[in-house]
Amino acid sequence: MKILGLDTSGLVAGVAVVENDTLVGEFTTDYKKTHSQTLLPMLDWLRDMIELDLDTLDAVAVASGPGSFTGLRIGSATAKGLGLALRKPLVEVPTLEGLAWNLWGTGHVVCPLMDARRNQVYTAAYAFHPSDEGMELETLLPGQPMDVALLCGRLSKMGRSVIFLGDGVPVYHEVLKARMQTPFLVAPAGCNRQRAANIAALGAVYYARGRGMDAALHQPEYFRKSQAEQNAESL
Repeated sequence: MKILGLDTSGLVAGVAVVENDTLVGEFTTDYKKTHSQTLLPMLDWLRDMIELDLDTLDAVAVASGPGSFTGLRIGSATAKGLGLALRKPLVEVPTLEGLAWNLWGTGHVVCPLMDARRNQVYTAAYAFHPSDEGMELETLLPGQPMDVALLCGRLSKMGRSVIFLGDGVPVYHEVLKARMQTPFLVAPAGCNRQRAANIAALGAVYYARGRGMDAALHQPEYFRKSQAEQNAESL
């Protein structure tokens, strides 16, 4: 099985190809450029570097949200274009699940934090459990926008140690230190941001479970309306 993964849901832009249990290639960047500048060039570099014939892909996996409205639209449009042009199915991988996959197999509760501004984060809580397939990702708290203080209260009530990761951690680290009532850790560089490799790897798991879909049907999951839409509704 060969899966192309795309992630432009946050500040990081990445493309990767996973074939069976091997990460064949990955390009990623977290720098001062827009995803419209970086995503397609990275895909071209990756294709040339690993001599990838796009027709040999089984599916295209994409980080489906939540995240940056503009970033999600860029990733969605690119994935849909590839899927339609190549006649390949798309696999939607929730961004927060892809982030949690960075810490595959940990015994701690995994809590991704994506900065949603206005003192909120896009967040969820997960736990890994052994299964016949290796590890199963259990949802303890479903993905949603949430006030950070409220999140700390809910996590503390679980009575388990937590690992936080994502671009919301440095923004709200002081709140976490003040509000968390159970031990917590912060994931280090290398496994604390979105990775297209995880979107491809988790996409392969979901594709094997029959979660591929027609590319034309894919829509990003924003979790809430954009500020412009909210402003328009208030007029």
